[in-house]
Amino acid sequence: HTKENIYSPNKAQESYHIAKSHCRRKWILEIDHNLSNIVKHLFLNYQWSPEEIEGRLRLEYGKTFIGYQTIYRAIYRGHFDDNSLSHSARGVIRKVMLKTEGKFLFLIPFMKDPKKQTSELGSSDWEADTVAGKTGKACLVTLTDRYSRFLKIKKVAVKKSKLVIEAMVQMLEPLPKETVIPDRGKEFTNHQDLTNQLKVGVYFPDPHAPWQRGTNENTNGLLREYFPKGSDLTFIDEHTIQLWEDKLNNRPRKCLNWKTPYEVFYGKIVHLL
Repeated sequence: HTKENIYSPNKAQESYHIAKSHCRRKWILEIDHNLSNIVKHLFLNYQWSPEEIEGRLRLEYGKTFIGYQTIYRAIYRGHFDDNSLSHSARGVIRKVMLKTEGKFLFLIPFMKDPKKQTSELGSSDWEADTVAGKTGKACLVTLTDRYSRFLKIKKVAVKKSKLVIEAMVQMLEPLPKETVIPDRGKEFTNHQDLTNQLKVGVYFPDPHAPWQRGTNENTNGLLREYFPKGSDLTFIDEHTIQLWEDKLNNRPRKCLNWKTPYEVFYGKIVHLL
């Protein structure tokens, strides 16, 4: 109504929307500021998708705190927008809409392979990484079988993708192989060459998720016992590298019921003592 007590449809509609906004149930992200900050941090700083955020929170706490649909709605409502952004920038919505650019557009998310789950992995699934020595110098390419912890090592002169992939091909060629899970480093950008030559599937872990390839991470830590960070590997010969490999492959592991990676990988019992 106007001052003259005459009905105005526009004024009535405006009053209706104002009243409705006050009576609606608040979104969980408006109530729980700690949860809101966590979701914002994971989405903006770590580029986790809403589905990944929902799943990881459920894994951490054993229950669902928030659904991915709710996170999407919050994004499109501008809940995570910085007030300093211009309206034309459309805030963080652009982070959902923009296509990923760069060398890793083609990455296949690890654990999204419909044919394999962790419990089904056997002695043909390898995790890969490089272990650096002195910056800019030679490094080691490591491959660890996820089931047996069996390790293969090869030195390359510099950490370049072409050399790293060539080393992986040479190591894997005579061995059982179905999948390879490398680190997300640039040295693995030529991974398609690995697939083309060996017909293996290459799957990358989620960003900032080293636990998804923990077998290799742990093995690299054991390998560090033989040379500290910053060591120059340039003059380390193949015999020494083979010695490191043999020592780790013949080292009993609690997770293998005290068998060695060599015994589990090859199905043989070796008398070590």
